[in-house]
Amino acid sequence: MSKNKKIKPVVLQVLPEMEHGGVEVGTTEIASELQKQKIQNFVASKGGRMVYLLDKIGVKHFTLPLKSKNPFTILRNAKELEKIIKDNGINIVHARSRAPAWSAYLAAKRAGVVYVTTYHGTYGLGPLGIKKIYNRVMTFGKIVIAISEHIKNHIIEHYKVDPKKIRLIHRCVNINNFSPENVTSERMIKATEENHIPEDKQIITLVGRITRWKGQHLLIEALPKLKNNNYHCLIVGSDQGRKKYREELDELIKKHNLGGRVQFIDHSFDIPALLMISDVVLSTAIEPEAFGRASIEGQAMGKIVLASNIGGSLENLIDGVSGKLFESNNPDSLAEAIDWALSLSNEERKKISNAAIENVRNNFTKQIMCDKTIAVYNEVLKD
Repeated sequence: MSKNKKIKPVVLQVLPEMEHGGVEVGTTEIASELQKQKIQNFVASKGGRMVYLLDKIGVKHFTLPLKSKNPFTILRNAKELEKIIKDNGINIVHARSRAPAWSAYLAAKRAGVVYVTTYHGTYGLGPLGIKKIYNRVMTFGKIVIAISEHIKNHIIEHYKVDPKKIRLIHRCVNINNFSPENVTSERMIKATEENHIPEDKQIITLVGRITRWKGQHLLIEALPKLKNNNYHCLIVGSDQGRKKYREELDELIKKHNLGGRVQFIDHSFDIPALLMISDVVLSTAIEPEAFGRASIEGQAMGKIVLASNIGGSLENLIDGVSGKLFESNNPDSLAEAIDWALSLSNEERKKISNAAIENVRNNFTKQIMCDKTIAVYNEVLKD
């Protein structure tokens, strides 16, 4: 065989489950693009409601207890993955989370194939940094993909990884879904009517799972400080069993007499339509987000996006041009930013809207992310 013959990737993506979230979305987007380019690929996880998306595009899914952190289960999973690798001629194993990454790493090593990782979050270090040992498996990849400069710097600082083996590939938005021209008036009417959203108010929307670090409480604390009272606020996302925090939010709403002004929407399968009927889209994280998909989705829809001045938002939003940054964990700063957004003229709003859409389409599309990821697959097979 010629030494110059190009080896075609055969990829296995490994993650905990296929329920919901950015990791699952990214996995599906890469799988779809690989199929489009006729590159054989597979996914392994515990399973979940998003497996049907893989079925629709013809990508085989292997169901294993990959969410488990039990050492014996991790070893059993490694054995099963090794068999899957050998049976299907897989030459790249791409791990996207820590527990399954240990199984994937062991399986790839035994099978003699390339191991690649995507470092999706900062991951807790634990007391005295004890979790660094567990987390380190995400740095074992021949190439380590960092989803933002924030994450890249974290990897270098805490794990002393050679910057030469890190590839920066930002997360993305599928602009076929998140695009103003692709959301019909019928979908907007349906979203408005089904959720009983008032049409005579400016709509402020925060999308994200209900958890403290996402900052839903910060938003509720900021609302009473607004000078502009012509608003209705949507908090979209599931509490995923975090009942105590959800109850705390309800109490805050009562305390500030915001009943009727703040509306929770636990689940929505048409986020683009909800964003389209919104005037202001928020990203209120009180801890640095690895990337900040909500900010990008809002910009893709041409909305006025306000985001915390920490983490990934510093990279994906151009302050004063495609949106506005506010001081993180500061309700006064958030209130000031919301008042600014609600008071914009139509001309100012249009200018920011166009800049936001341009920012996303130039830097954060699904195609850009997929092309860069496939380039990594080809790079690691050169040797």
